[in-house]
Amino acid sequence: MKRISILFVCMGNICRSPLAEGIFSHLVDAAGFADRFEIDSAGTGGWHQGEHPDQRSIATARGHGIDISRQSARRITTEDFSDFGLILAMDRTNIAELHRIRPQATNIHLFGDFALASGEDIPDPYYGDADEFELVYARLFTGCRKLLETLGTDNASWSGKISSVR
Repeated sequence: MKRISILFVCMGNICRSPLAEGIFSHLVDAAGFADRFEIDSAGTGGWHQGEHPDQRSIATARGHGIDISRQSARRITTEDFSDFGLILAMDRTNIAELHRIRPQATNIHLFGDFALASGEDIPDPYYGDADEFELVYARLFTGCRKLLETLGTDNASWSGKISSVR
């Protein structure tokens, strides 16, 4: 079976995209589908390369039973556009930057369109407080659950095995 490869992308790869990677990985593991997916995250900028996620992202994830503390920020590479079947950007600014880097790419989508079907941007909580990180977590969790359903998994087999938003 061919693995589904997903890359979550935000600006610096320390707040939103590491949370999305951690949440989706957690849901996939809980569903018993780890062998079906390749999951990663990256940033359109390289300011934080090699750093761990923002401490508030780590704390928010930890509060929901997810450990993202071992992740390391990286900048998107040109190889990512061919290595990942699905690239999900957190907002329109990152969509524009991804299309600037690789104009012909057809695998770039807005997380809010593809996972939430709402068209919304996932706001960057970097300059906010813990409550803003919780709100971002809630939107990402909702989207990641829907994403797992959209990708053809059997919802009945995993719905009772995952942690909730609270």
